Parts: sequence; C-alpha cells; structure tokens
Amino acid sequence: MARREKPQGKATRGKTANNRLRRVDRFLHGYDPALIKRVDDAYAQALFVDLGYGRTPVTTLESARWLRRLHPGLGVLGVEIDAERVAAAESARGPGTDFRLGGFNLPLRPGETVRLVRAFNVLRQYDEAEVAGALELLAGQMLPGSLLLEGTSDPYGRYWSANVYRRGQKAGFITEALVFGTSFRAGFDPVAFQAILPKNLIHRVVPGEPIHAFFEAWKRSVAHTAAHSTWGQRQHFTAAGEALAREGYRLNTRRRWLGRGYLIWQDPWGEAGS
Repeated sequence: MARREKPQGKATRGKTANNRLRRVDRFLHGYDPALIKRVDDAYAQALFVDLGYGRTPVTTLESARWLRRLHPGLGVLGVEIDAERVAAAESARGPGTDFRLGGFNLPLRPGETVRLVRAFNVLRQYDEAEVAGALELLAGQMLPGSLLLEGTSDPYGRYWSANVYRRGQKAGFITEALVFGTSFRAGFDPVAFQAILPKNLIHRVVPGEPIHAFFEAWKRSVAHTAAHSTWGQRQHFTAAGEALAREGYRLNTRRRWLGRGYLIWQDPWGEAGS
C-alpha cells in the first residue's frame, strides 16, 4: 500500500452554516461557466475541490448542487485536515462526491485533476508570510486555466471577499480579480468588508497601500451616490460601483453583477499582462 502524504496545513475552527456560502456559489456559477462545463482532454476528470469545508459537509454539498446545474457529471471533492470531520462526512458521500483527509497538498487519486478550488475561511488563521507557500503548493496541483477562489466571509454570509486566482500556462497564479459580495441584509458599507479581507490584504489597509486607496475611493463613491438609496440598497450599490469605475478602477460594471451585490475589481494589481 502506498504511503499517504501527511496533510499540510492547520485545522480551521470548522464553523459553518447552511447557506453561508450560497452567494459564493452563485458567483462561481456565473463567473466562468465554460470552465465548469469543460470535458476536453485533461478536464475530463477535473474536480471541484472544497478545501477546508469545516465541521459538516453542508457547504460542499450546496456547492455541488449549484455547479452541477452547469455540469451534471462534475466530480466534487471535500478536503479536510481534521480526520473526525472527514469521518463525519461519510454519510454524505455519493456518486461523484467524496470527502478525504488532506491539506494544501490535495489528496488526489491517479487520473484526477483539478479545475476549481474554493478555500474559504482557511488562510485567515495563517501568518501572512505563510500564504505564498500555500498558494504555490496549490498551483502546482491545478490545471492550466483553472481557478482558485480564496477568501473569507462573515459567519452568516452577509459579507464576503475573495481573491480570484487563475492558474497560468506557466507555474503559479495571477490575481485575476478581487471580489466583494453582499446579501444586502446588513447594507453594504465598504468599511464592513475591511474586516473580512483575505489574509494577504487585511493588514494592508493603511495609507500608501493600493487596497487602502481603493477603499477610500469606494467610500467617496458611496457618499457621492447616496441619493440613490431612495430607490433601495441595490440601486445605491450599483450607482456607487459605477462611480468607482469612473475614478479609474477596472470594475465589471455589468448590472447582472452590481445589481446582485457583487463588486468585481478586475486585474487589481496589474498582473494580467505580466
């Protein structure tokens, strides 16, 4: 029997809840549907991996239902570094859905490849200096063109933010987008997103940093478009996003995104052409 590699990473607190990541699922469903549907060549057996799904497998199963609307045969793998959580997911296994012990070194079997990884509320507990190594390890196991969505949400999924990383033809990721999502259940004050930024950004909202400048511009845009709140939070969020784009930020201003509470900052660090 082959020796199993020790999972690399740390156990999360494991907190989860029904529908906590529902809006994240909707984002994944709409962001790159062609990637989810691909069945050519190496993508024929390419999985969606939910890394660090937590105490129960509920969010993995919810994601499977959403993504299989696009690709009914999509393989789904939940990965946890806590053996008790993997054992607890035993009854949730089914055709095309598995749960395995693992970490950033994904527990893939021969012939399996990866098209999409979601790692939510995972890297938040790490030191910022550890993030690059974790990303490098993940990138080495993912297909060219695949995506990693890495971010954080509040406990109820009202606010979330995430890095969208694209695996290039060469080794490593580029940051394709930085995404902010709100359910509008608690408004959309930009300051609220600062508390749930990904680990590589949360300590950088200080003068002189690009993410600080972005939030200052966003707050100005919200203030300048306050009159739109008369027609509701969605209208105000949309108007503020459009105003922020006019300040020079490369945002996806399609109403289907802004009107649903998604602010997508495309190529935030200018990596796409590098």
